[in-house]
Amino acid sequence: MTVSLTLGAVLAFNAALLLAILSPGPSLLFLTRQTLTNGRRAGVLTALGLALMAALWTLAALLGVQTLFTLFPWAYAAMKLAGALYLIWLAVQMWRNAARPLTRQSKPVADRRSFLSGMLVNLANPKSVFFAAAVIVVIFPAELSAADKALIFANHLAIELIVQPALALLLGTPLVRTRYLTLKPLFDRAAGTILGVLGLRLLLEK
Repeated sequence: MTVSLTLGAVLAFNAALLLAILSPGPSLLFLTRQTLTNGRRAGVLTALGLALMAALWTLAALLGVQTLFTLFPWAYAAMKLAGALYLIWLAVQMWRNAARPLTRQSKPVADRRSFLSGMLVNLANPKSVFFAAAVIVVIFPAELSAADKALIFANHLAIELIVQPALALLLGTPLVRTRYLTLKPLFDRAAGTILGVLGLRLLLEK
């Protein structure tokens, strides 16, 4: 027997989602750097990639992929290893290029590359599916129809597509960019350190 969604449950899910988007982590750090380094266009495209992958993790949770990871631990371990190495690689690149000056004449980043980089950052943490599953279990009823699952996915994607690009546009304002250029070495090293720690934590934890 399926149970219909309630407005209260959807609003609670959206509140949890907004807190997750705005909390400091690999996604927000990467979006900030992409926008401030490569401009608003690259930032918005990165945001779209982040948004799509985040919503797909929720869809995966709704479809029970966390059960697949539990039944086949090697699949989860493989994804976790790949994700950890990618975050560490990003951290190394940030540190290597931290002292390199940035000008507006620098070569633009390809649109496809910006979008895919956003997807890869959110793909890099397979724990997202367990987080999504936990939120879904707490907020929504146990039995959901296919239509309800589709609605939850569409709702998540809509929120992400509104909030993530809005953050990129805000971060891309001239004042924020000017401040970033002044503090670029410090910010890049700090962001790289945090991403590196997150990658190592993902790599080493059981």
